[in-house]
Amino acid sequence: MTATANRLLFAWLEVTGLCNEFCDHCYADSSPKGTHGTMTMANWQHTIDQLAEMGTRDVQFIGGEPTLYPHLPELIQHAHGSGLSVEVFSNMTHIRDDLWETFTDCGVKLATSYYSDTAEEHDSVTRLRGSHRKTRANVEKALSLDIPLRGGVVAVQSGQRVQEAARDLETLGVGMVGGDRTRAFGRASKGASPTIADLCGHCAHEKCAIGPNGDVWPCVLGRFLNIGNVLVTPISEIWGGAQMAKVTADITAVHGEGRARCTPPQFLPMCGPCGPCPPSVGHCDPREADASAGAATIAAPA
Repeated sequence: MTATANRLLFAWLEVTGLCNEFCDHCYADSSPKGTHGTMTMANWQHTIDQLAEMGTRDVQFIGGEPTLYPHLPELIQHAHGSGLSVEVFSNMTHIRDDLWETFTDCGVKLATSYYSDTAEEHDSVTRLRGSHRKTRANVEKALSLDIPLRGGVVAVQSGQRVQEAARDLETLGVGMVGGDRTRAFGRASKGASPTIADLCGHCAHEKCAIGPNGDVWPCVLGRFLNIGNVLVTPISEIWGGAQMAKVTADITAVHGEGRARCTPPQFLPMCGPCGPCPPSVGHCDPREADASAGAATIAAPA
């Protein structure tokens, strides 16, 4: 598929590998030992400018924990000023006053993970005491500020209160709640090497991810499939370039062409069809939905 036919509409911008939580299922293997990588704020701003020039519509700042990146407000403002729609995927335990102001001023959307309606179980997943209390309080604050917020519940532990967690988010007023199982990437792989078969097959279809060291991946889970580096090559040349063509051909060889008909939601780490589409896509292939109906871990709350 050519770059013209496969426009880059959405990009994950992984600004840091640093996180204050240490979840066993973290696909990015982020932790308190993570770093901000080699991308400077100027590098990120230049990349954002290139994305805007290419017609990209949405970016999502991720990590690690993106709110721990010191220049996140400036990057949000830069992306917003470039005409991009901005979402921040955060554990919502560490949001400074200046970030709240930036969120409201720039029309930022938020997304977060939530593991249980009980503090004990949620904190046992994040390995951060008090994380449930802080996340829940900041969910309430975001909603009070009329900041659009999506939540997701990932089933990590046996017997985990995932249904109750989803209902708790809905009770708080979160209008979009998704669910997923643990994906075998990063720490969740328990040392196993990732394979293309573990991916959903939508990688590099209208989306890519850019890491803290400038590496470009076909999606956040496919970080073992490098298609270039923005510190070396402009993203406009990486997208649709020879290395991307090779990687997408390898993905197609495993998953087939049909997967590209339906784009998965932005919510992470859920990466399968039949979920809320990104704002810039807004379409779905019912055949893919039928084929994967049994894959969901939790049902949407009634």
